[in-house]
Amino acid sequence: MSITDSFVAVGVYAVLALLMAITPLVLARLVAPHNPGTEKNRAYECGVVETGDPWGQLRVQFYLYALAFLVFDVEALFLYPWAVVFKDAGLAGLIEVVVFIGLLVLAWLYAVRMRALTWE
Repeated sequence: MSITDSFVAVGVYAVLALLMAITPLVLARLVAPHNPGTEKNRAYECGVVETGDPWGQLRVQFYLYALAFLVFDVEALFLYPWAVVFKDAGLAGLIEVVVFIGLLVLAWLYAVRMRALTWE
């Protein structure tokens, strides 16, 4: 097989890939019904009718809850591999995890003390 045959094969595969991607879009455009109305074009958010300015600011507590969730989610992410190799980690692994959980507990106590997790 020569180099020109390889280029031809790559070209044919590229055209086939494009056809496989474009054909369903064209068929959907031709076959699917298109009858938008006022109800169909209205903004929809979790079943709640929208009111007020869509660019309004959220309360800071939403962000604080999200950050607290992220911290504890990352904690679970880091604890899982440690739990898998628990027996092989030895004393050094145990100390590292105790320090890690201790730092997370301190961060949680700080958040509680600063009333970051209270909802008003």
